[in-house]
Amino acid sequence: MKLKLWASTLILAVAGFAAPAHADIEEIRLGVVGNIRSDQGDIVEGKHEGANVELDIISSSPDFLNLIGSPRLYLMGSFATDSDGVNFGGVGLIWRWEFADGWAFEPGFGYIVHDGEIDNPFMPGSPEANAFVADNQLLGSRDLFRTTFALEREFGDHFAAQLYWQHMSHGQILDSGRNQGLDYVGLRFAYRLDPDPAN
Repeated sequence: MKLKLWASTLILAVAGFAAPAHADIEEIRLGVVGNIRSDQGDIVEGKHEGANVELDIISSSPDFLNLIGSPRLYLMGSFATDSDGVNFGGVGLIWRWEFADGWAFEPGFGYIVHDGEIDNPFMPGSPEANAFVADNQLLGSRDLFRTTFALEREFGDHFAAQLYWQHMSHGQILDSGRNQGLDYVGLRFAYRLDPDPAN
């Protein structure tokens, strides 16, 4: 199951990066995130305790995206360090606004697939069902939307650090019903092949 999931993610990612004309890889990012859970509006301790290691590859913005503010394309993978964690990967768009010297804000939107739990396999109300809910976030759909916000500090022309947050859920669009979602916060470091990502 997990092999099929990662194979389909890889095919999707390659297609997403191969299709745009005149888009070059500009940046590579490596980060570590921890899971928190937003359940009915309350931020509580995450059900998946281990951290995830994340790798992002950022490309330049192809010309056809000029109409929506020239966002850059990303390909990402997130790998759980705990056996009970959730692995996921996908593609998306990030916008960038430099608001002060050496500082930038980056919102993003994308699409991922994951290997987490979707629904409770046990009879509702049973002890097994209650234990399963206590240990797992039930995501409702194998594919999810991914929303991100990052605050960046540059260190010279080629290096930067970002504090970032990401939320993943199906938003009652990709599926309906169960939708606990995933929320992660973390820190990542970037190396730029292109010293000026705003251009």
